Amino acid sequence: MKSAFRMNNFDLLRLLAATQAAGCRTHLRCEHAADAPVRFVYRERMTVDASLPVCGLRVERGVGWVRIDHPPKHLVDGAFMGALVAVLDRAERDTAVHVLVFESADPDFFMMHGDVEGIMRMPHNPDPATEPNLAEAIFERVRRFPKPTIGMIDGHARGGGSEFLSALDMRFAGPRTVLGQPEVPMGILPGAGGTQFLARLVGRARALEIILGGGDVYADEAAAIGYVNRVVPSAELRSFVATLAERIAAWPPEAVQAAKRAIDAGIYAAEPQFITETNEFRSLINARGHIAPMQRFLDAGGQTREGETTRMDAIIDAMRNPDMARPAD
Repeated sequence: MKSAFRMNNFDLLRLLAATQAAGCRTHLRCEHAADAPVRFVYRERMTVDASLPVCGLRVERGVGWVRIDHPPKHLVDGAFMGALVAVLDRAERDTAVHVLVFESADPDFFMMHGDVEGIMRMPHNPDPATEPNLAEAIFERVRRFPKPTIGMIDGHARGGGSEFLSALDMRFAGPRTVLGQPEVPMGILPGAGGTQFLARLVGRARALEIILGGGDVYADEAAAIGYVNRVVPSAELRSFVATLAERIAAWPPEAVQAAKRAIDAGIYAAEPQFITETNEFRSLINARGHIAPMQRFLDAGGQTREGETTRMDAIIDAMRNPDMARPAD
């Protein structure tokens, strides 16, 4: 089926969620004219997806537990976005949900990152952005979600996975946690809100160190700089998060949500500059030779489970500009 329509980003994300729930794979082409709203042309190819739901929700003691199960790599991709929008819609409507906790079914990855191969296939777009891109829109919705949100992590979350975590209200980490933003070594930048969210968590200088350095941030350092709230032993992590979430869920929801809004009004007195982030991302994607650094990342073992759990430092090192001399040890 082929159809054309106009919609904003949130409507499009709801379309993705609906088509995924119906077993559809949705293919989208973006069209727009200078004096008209963005128009998305899509076609659906009906397929049966026998995999587990990407984001399952269960409610216990006022806490909505969202279990992310997106094998084989836990990529932040269209399927994840659609499922996330669906679970946000459900949790926002459900009056039994007072706090939302996100956890991973994968012992190694909370979320890996965006699909680098998909980014490499992105078409050039010379036109300046007039609204946030889809990833920014959904993660900004996560940030603005009226009920408190918590991330429980004891594995890897880089790139888009880190950006998603940074959009949550609180993050509690086990000792196996590894965070990072490896986009700049790949010749791009964090394009899902990372340049905006991370600086508010850790400050400008630390955000520059993390984003420009491209290296990993381990659990204890992440807690020390505010990337996560605190580190909790793995065996105690679930109990700790459940106790806090249930405690918050026991208070009057109007007071909880009002307090969250008041805090955000100060922290986010200036709105996140997503359009700047999107335009900078587009300029890098449009540049000649932009594919080469991302291909080096894949060739070195990036976007593989083994590579990203055991030798990410070597993978990042392999992405150095070949024209630049290596620094002295």
